[in-house]
Amino acid sequence: MTGRSMSLPVLDQPPASGRPPVAPGPGHPFVTRPAVELSIGAVLWIALYATIAPLSSWLVTGFFGVDGGTRFGTALQFFAFETPKVLLLLVAVVYGVGILRTFFTPERTRAMLAGRRETVGNVLASLLGIVTPFCSCSAVPLFIGFVESGIPLGVTFSFLVASPMINEVAVVLLFGLVGPGVTALYIGTGLVITVASGWTIGRLGLERYVEPWVYALHVESGPEAERPDGRARLAAGRGAVREIVGKVWPYVVVGIAVGAGIHGYVPADALAGILGRGAWWAVPAAVALGVPMYSNAAGIIPVVEALLGKGAALGSVLAFMMSVTALSLPEMVILRKVLRPQLIAAFIVVVAVGIMLVGLLFNALL
Repeated sequence: MTGRSMSLPVLDQPPASGRPPVAPGPGHPFVTRPAVELSIGAVLWIALYATIAPLSSWLVTGFFGVDGGTRFGTALQFFAFETPKVLLLLVAVVYGVGILRTFFTPERTRAMLAGRRETVGNVLASLLGIVTPFCSCSAVPLFIGFVESGIPLGVTFSFLVASPMINEVAVVLLFGLVGPGVTALYIGTGLVITVASGWTIGRLGLERYVEPWVYALHVESGPEAERPDGRARLAAGRGAVREIVGKVWPYVVVGIAVGAGIHGYVPADALAGILGRGAWWAVPAAVALGVPMYSNAAGIIPVVEALLGKGAALGSVLAFMMSVTALSLPEMVILRKVLRPQLIAAFIVVVAVGIMLVGLLFNALL
């Protein structure tokens, strides 16, 4: 070493090459490409959302020349306003959930649930079912993986109920059509039903009605996938929009069209009499109608909004919607590959009773 002291660089001097400091840009570590994409997307989304109300009003009364005070005008105005609003909300939420899903792979979800106490596991499984809304086709491999990992049967069913019932499509459609109050009510009561249903199934000791080959099967866990970077996560968000919105938008349009017809033409007294608070049989009838029905949130929630607008009781409408989304016929058919009919029947009865109790409670209190 020499006796000279080391001098510190002067930060405000230009580099030795004589070039001025480079201002932060898209390639700079402080202004990343994902941040630019999110910022531009947010600005465009807000601008489009702000134009929906004036544009839909002009389209009905100015372009088509329809009187908004007539039944047809009321229905057309409802359709012209709600369709782009719901689709824009759907794109935004599905994009965000698509990014969120990159943090919750099936392997990681199983690992988070394995080894938990049953009651804690029911709650955690229900919460994970919301943020990891796997489709019905994933029901069998997820069920096999959960059972093989030693996760209790009741905890597995809490996840399987929450995943279709409180998914991102249901939440965004409810928020867009009926507001935050009913949406929060739906999420809260849905969580109660999923936790209670899973806990009840766990207490019934129905493991013997799982097909024996499921317990004999050993599912190998693959290596943990490499953690995606920011660009990969945004690509996953775009992919989710293409896959999910690309599939459900026709149901959204048809559902809103049906809701518009109800909104404009169906007398309020008729629906209030069928699904009102005064009819004791309204909630059981709503559940009985919803259980065998094949639909999804995209098609049924616009109808729900129209029913509420016409005076139908909130408890009856929520019971109908929950039974349609939580007990879909395709998922029951798929689960038959791993469950015997006795367990499927118990699953349907337990969830349907929970939904019915929630509907009756809300009709009595609200």
